[in-house]
Amino acid sequence: MQSLKDKIEQLGRTLGKTKPVEQVKDYAQLRKEYEQQANNEVRQQQLDAKRKRIEQIHGRSDLNPKWTFDNLIQDSPDVTEAVSIAQSFIAAHSDPSWRASGSHMMVFYGDYGRGKSHIAGAIAHELIDRYEISVLYRQLTSLLEMRYFSYDYSAKDDIGQKFREITQELMSVDLLILDEVCVNETVLKKSTQSWLGTLLRQRHSQNKNCILITNHDLTGLEQALGPYCFESIKEYDTYKVRFSGPSRRKTVTDDFASPSKKTTSGYVPNQVR
Repeated sequence: MQSLKDKIEQLGRTLGKTKPVEQVKDYAQLRKEYEQQANNEVRQQQLDAKRKRIEQIHGRSDLNPKWTFDNLIQDSPDVTEAVSIAQSFIAAHSDPSWRASGSHMMVFYGDYGRGKSHIAGAIAHELIDRYEISVLYRQLTSLLEMRYFSYDYSAKDDIGQKFREITQELMSVDLLILDEVCVNETVLKKSTQSWLGTLLRQRHSQNKNCILITNHDLTGLEQALGPYCFESIKEYDTYKVRFSGPSRRKTVTDDFASPSKKTTSGYVPNQVR
């Protein structure tokens, strides 16, 4: 006995329509396919939204895009150790209980050109990409200059309002990186010590993390910051990382050039390497 499908196909051949009749999918199969398609679209939308959020965080961070671990040359033991500590600090963010347990601070100290800012920036880039941690990188000297000029009430460039907005961001951002802390300063002014100490204390009370970068050793840093501000640092779970390797910055030197490159006066111009 012919099935209904066979009878329809036979009728089609009789009428000259040899194309087989498409099999009708049942409801359950159609629903499964539509749900799969919808889930794929939702996942893609979530990925696109996450990518935009990460791009916005990077854009507001003011980080050097070249400060990554891939661009870092680990050519000395101090850098290798610093990277190991940095990676542990990054990995700890995957534990919600660690992130909620308190505020954490890394103090990078050592002479110029040792890679302190680079590694701090690499940490920040990783935290943004992995966990969407909001980051703000600022040089303390530029903040203090803005703070000083914000008291000029006759100014017409709204610097006072801008500084208040930046101060609010300094308070609320997840990770604050302060570079050039006390650079060329033996002792900060009392008002500056109070301002910075209050900033750090308020961030500590909100479980916000910090990275401080300085050219002082720890004793010199304590003297430059003053007791009130340095006590603020002690309240954090603090990781102290010393950089002691060779400078990685290019140097300006006097080189002897070939005779064909000498000037008419006989002097060879300085070359930047």
